[in-house]
Amino acid sequence: MRSRPLPTALTYAALIILALIFLLPFWVILRNAFSTSQWITAAEWHWLPNAVGFGNLAELLGNTSVPLVRSMINSAVVSVLQTVATVIISALAGYGLAIDNRISKILLGVTVATLMVPAAVTFVPTFVMVSSLGWISTLRGLIIPGMFSALATFLFRQYFLAFPRELEEAAYLDGAGYWRTFWRIVVPNSYGIGAAVGTLIFIGSWNAFLWPLLIGQDPDYRTVQLALSGFLTSQRVDYPQLFTGAVVAILPVLLVFLFLQRYLIQGVERSGID
Repeated sequence: MRSRPLPTALTYAALIILALIFLLPFWVILRNAFSTSQWITAAEWHWLPNAVGFGNLAELLGNTSVPLVRSMINSAVVSVLQTVATVIISALAGYGLAIDNRISKILLGVTVATLMVPAAVTFVPTFVMVSSLGWISTLRGLIIPGMFSALATFLFRQYFLAFPRELEEAAYLDGAGYWRTFWRIVVPNSYGIGAAVGTLIFIGSWNAFLWPLLIGQDPDYRTVQLALSGFLTSQRVDYPQLFTGAVVAILPVLLVFLFLQRYLIQGVERSGID
């Protein structure tokens, strides 16, 4: 069939316009990162920056009151450990919930029901429990409470429902149980959904603000999002350093997303969610 040039051109034009609208906030962040404070707050809008160079970055890295490098290291440690732990726990839970029996159905209903509970409702009891354990201003307090994700468990469960039963049955015939079958057969064939869920968990952990704000009371345990908030004070707002720090903080998430985006799309498709 011959393609119709006019509808195709309109489709591409609409996609380009939507892409530009989506990228506009990122351009504003990048433009402000290479501008002076007077240029950013000027009454007349300027599309291009006026301080192209590494001056703002050097000033940011030399700012001792807001240790951005230390905060990024904290965010990296918390995000990586929380992502790995969440993927492992959610994969195990999802595989168990994929087994067709009455108990798994009941547990699945309870797991899905937790998705309807607002996160703000659980903050106070979780904080009280973490505080009673002495985990305030520790990596344990930042990582362990977020190691289970009902959404990640549900995504794994949906993926395992469509997993080829022939492979599992072959492992059972060879004498392997559920545990050995999971690690030797299921996990090596589930890297796609694991990467997809890991991407979502990593981005969410890196961008978390409220929980690290409660737990990271010691400046040595503050994450990058808390460090960026240090440029917002009641006296003034340091716009150049704030936006420069935002650009630096976005880079790790952007690299992870660009590297794993195809797994993210495949994982959502294979999970059975429309």
